Amino acid sequence: MSADAALDKAREGLRTAILRGEYLPGERLVEAQLCERLGVSRFNVRAAIQELAADGLVKVERNKGAHVRKVSIDEAVEITEVRMVLEGLVAARAAAKVTDAQASELDEIGLLMRRAVSAGEFRRYSDLNQRLHSLIRDVAGHSTADGIIETLRGQLVRHQFMLSLHPGRPAISLPQHERIIEAIRERDPKAAEDAMRAHIASVIEALRDMDAGEVR
Repeated sequence: MSADAALDKAREGLRTAILRGEYLPGERLVEAQLCERLGVSRFNVRAAIQELAADGLVKVERNKGAHVRKVSIDEAVEITEVRMVLEGLVAARAAAKVTDAQASELDEIGLLMRRAVSAGEFRRYSDLNQRLHSLIRDVAGHSTADGIIETLRGQLVRHQFMLSLHPGRPAISLPQHERIIEAIRERDPKAAEDAMRAHIASVIEALRDMDAGEVR
């Protein structure tokens, strides 16, 4: 394996583990354990940690090592406010570029989301939520916004996971997602942007409610 390939393996392996919640906020990242888990050298593990620290996923402290960075509710709200602007832009662009095949795929995800809510399958709904937003970014093809959104999403993964599993949250966000899908299918950029921004604004409200001890 080349040096670049080994670093990519270490970085993406650790990033994926953090995004999946396999390492909790504040949890220490032990280099020896990561070497064994990822099958790479300590040099590559250290380089990967430094890159993820630059992305805001990991915090490195002198004489204390590295751990998964904790994000406060206040910071999560600020990050989500930035996401609202970027994802609105992406939704508008997706509406201008969507193909018939992509519109059908959006419809399919929307149907699966409705079924997940009806069945009370909140973890499944969370996975479909990520799939929908990822597809919208793919349709838009805005690589700069996509990269920034992915980095921001990584910093919020724990808060998003907690929100998506709350019993009342999917029933609120489902019609919001359906409006986003409809606007993109109708190739209406303004309606798509407005629907996406309204959805993300609802996420901000839910984060604040979560901080107050009541998510809705």
